[in-house]
Amino acid sequence: MFVSRKLGLALVAGAAAVALVASAQAATAPPANTAPPQVSGTPRQGATLTAYPGTWSNSPTSYSYSWIRCDANAANCASIGIHRRQYTLTDNDVGHRFKVSVTAANSGGKSTATSSPTPAVTPSGSTPANVVKPAIGGDPRDGITLTASPGTWTGTKPISFTYQWSRCDQNGAACAALAGATSSSYTLNANDVGHRMLVQVTAKNPKGSAAADSDASAIVAPAKSGGAALAVSTISLPDRLIVDNVKFSPNPIRTRGPVTARFHVSDLRGFAIQGALVYALGLPYGWVRNSPEVATDSSGWATVTLRPTSAMPLRTGALVVFVRARKPGESLLAGVSTRRLVQASIR
Repeated sequence: MFVSRKLGLALVAGAAAVALVASAQAATAPPANTAPPQVSGTPRQGATLTAYPGTWSNSPTSYSYSWIRCDANAANCASIGIHRRQYTLTDNDVGHRFKVSVTAANSGGKSTATSSPTPAVTPSGSTPANVVKPAIGGDPRDGITLTASPGTWTGTKPISFTYQWSRCDQNGAACAALAGATSSSYTLNANDVGHRMLVQVTAKNPKGSAAADSDASAIVAPAKSGGAALAVSTISLPDRLIVDNVKFSPNPIRTRGPVTARFHVSDLRGFAIQGALVYALGLPYGWVRNSPEVATDSSGWATVTLRPTSAMPLRTGALVVFVRARKPGESLLAGVSTRRLVQASIR
């Protein structure tokens, strides 16, 4: 009996010793991660991310943090040297993804676990929005440089601008982008004469981009008088019509036979004008029969036949002709019309 009791006591003591050893070993084992760390917060420029350590066994006594920046594919990751539990995203973080590395420690050592990557950091603020459209400055004439102003935009700053010049038809439609014309200025050339110009401005910031068109310019004029004829319907104030050339045949006038008078009409910019109505009246009254209005042709010329009467003397002097050019539908004395006195010699 005594031996049996002694043996029982020994077994109990041995079991207690084993339990103490196991407990001591558990207390000195380093932490083990059982649920990974997490990052909360919206990944947006200016927002704050917060790290949560996850779940650990073996009773960690402290946690430390390290923020890691990756590319948009969650690759090429590197520590950014921030070891706080929270991190506020900056402009440089836009487009990147973030992880947090958490190190748990106790008396038995320490272990590290890393969170999954966040979505890519988005920019804060708003994309550019145009509130005052772009504008074109400069005289639209062959050889002159036009300059674009970007207009007024709202949106997150900074905003950068790019430009694209286009050549349009006389009505400011059917615009086609010009290759290489991508600066804020554009120098007009002979190919632009008779066309209108337009510039498109694209505004860009970290949030995105938007584009806006200017109004079309006035029709590009030639460097000197001449060039392709424009329809008189495109002419409006402050532009005006001009009778810039006159030819009589015969000249001088020696008989009372028909006199062919040709009048060329242009505008203040030097364009020949097609479709202007030209009226010619011989002076003094009664020397020449009245003639109807004649429209200028595709080269800007109107041909009027003057028929002298017997009242016109055949002596040295001159037949004075009052010439008027006007835009159809406008008042005879207003709008873009013009008047001029010319003369043909009589001998």
